[in-house]
Amino acid sequence: MLYEKAPAKINLTLDVLHKRSDGFHEVEMIMTTVDLADRVWIRPSHRGITIRTSERFVPNDRKNLAYQAAELLQKRFGVTSGVEIILEKSIPVAAGLAGGSSDAAATLRGLNRLWNLQLPDEDLASLGSEIGSDVSFCVHGGTALATGRGEKIESLPAPPNCWVILAKPAISVSTADIYRHVDLSNIAHPSTQNMIDALHTGDYQKMCQSVGNALEPITMKLYPQVSILKEQMKKFGADAVLMSGSGPTVFGIVKHESRVPRIYNGLKGFCREVYAVRMIGSRHFLA
Repeated sequence: MLYEKAPAKINLTLDVLHKRSDGFHEVEMIMTTVDLADRVWIRPSHRGITIRTSERFVPNDRKNLAYQAAELLQKRFGVTSGVEIILEKSIPVAAGLAGGSSDAAATLRGLNRLWNLQLPDEDLASLGSEIGSDVSFCVHGGTALATGRGEKIESLPAPPNCWVILAKPAISVSTADIYRHVDLSNIAHPSTQNMIDALHTGDYQKMCQSVGNALEPITMKLYPQVSILKEQMKKFGADAVLMSGSGPTVFGIVKHESRVPRIYNGLKGFCREVYAVRMIGSRHFLA
């Protein structure tokens, strides 16, 4: 049986540039991994694809991105053997943290080993882009600038060492629905370049000042719980606060560990799913 780690991601920035001819939006975002991960176990079987999961809200059929990843490799490379994929979930579902995408990426990496396909990460990431926009980043992990639909990946230095408090309200947000509400004539664009500069210089303060998410005002208007969480996280003392992806998870960046318990405990009064984890941002975390 093979094992792959599937870490969650957060968006340090997320910008929407324009509507593409294929109907998707052109995005520019900086993503990084945090120390919250699903565990993906993969073992051979005689035929078919079987998904087993610890989370009852996660589908175990073709709706599951890990299933789609296995099916794609089977069809593309003529693999006739089957596989059983066991997902031990720790990343909240439908949270803006790329849990499903990371599971799919881990499945691609694991089956690449199991079936001895010998595909480089670039090829796996290209295959991943056929499954979902975040899968390409999740194949590589670490910290990166993602452009296009999110499938064009350019590696960046890891952020300075710090803590991340994640808080997910008890709602689910449809990414497609949020993008349908995008008004390109009235959107606040974060400075991607400022964040890139902060990462290259290891400037924690500049990193905190440069976080931004063009989708955040849309999600907060549709789901006031997100706005409430963000205000509470600021109140409890996070150095920077932002919504990840299309939401609804809000994260706070904290430099000093001594401040983490106050923020964590304060947020537990507002939502059940709260996590205090380290910012990782380097590729070794996939090992």
